[in-house]
Amino acid sequence: MKIEKEFLVVVRYLVLLSLMFSIGLIYFVFSLITIGSVVFILRLFFENVSVSGSFISIGFDKIIEIVPACVAGSAYLLLLILNLSVRMDWVKRVKSILFSFFVLFVLNVVRIVFLTWMYVGDNVLFDFSHKLLWYGLSSVFVVGIWFWNVKLFKIKEIPVYSDVRFLVGRIRGKKVVGKKIKGVGKRKVKGKKKVKR
Repeated sequence: MKIEKEFLVVVRYLVLLSLMFSIGLIYFVFSLITIGSVVFILRLFFENVSVSGSFISIGFDKIIEIVPACVAGSAYLLLLILNLSVRMDWVKRVKSILFSFFVLFVLNVVRIVFLTWMYVGDNVLFDFSHKLLWYGLSSVFVVGIWFWNVKLFKIKEIPVYSDVRFLVGRIRGKKVVGKKIKGVGKRKVKGKKKVKR
């Protein structure tokens, strides 16, 4: 059964729209695995590490809280939007999403562990490093991961733009092929009628 490409484009954006309203679920899932991973790594370096909800205590006088902003749920959502706003087969799409999520997760856990180590050691650069790694490099992480993803999986489409260009071409009765737009039909040239004498 042949499924029209226009229909698949619409379905992708409907799925994307529904996922945008599930940001709470993204934060819930990644909060659990982020806190669990951070606690596991911290126990390799520190003694008396315990966890209660979103609070992690180290020793007897150091407590950190993994707030929603630390989980970077919006960054995961942005990567999901980028992955769903380009055309590709479903196998490549699944691999692309899993890869981008995994890289972001690892970088985020490393960031939290590094900042925790600075906090426990009363490093004077903690506040500066925290602001730099969150406000300054969080966006750089997402952009860098996406470009790495594009190169690794050879994604040639531009998010959103390529879909809009494709749909506009279909509406105008033309087919978009790479950078060229070819017309579907050809003009018929009327010949001159012969007059009998």
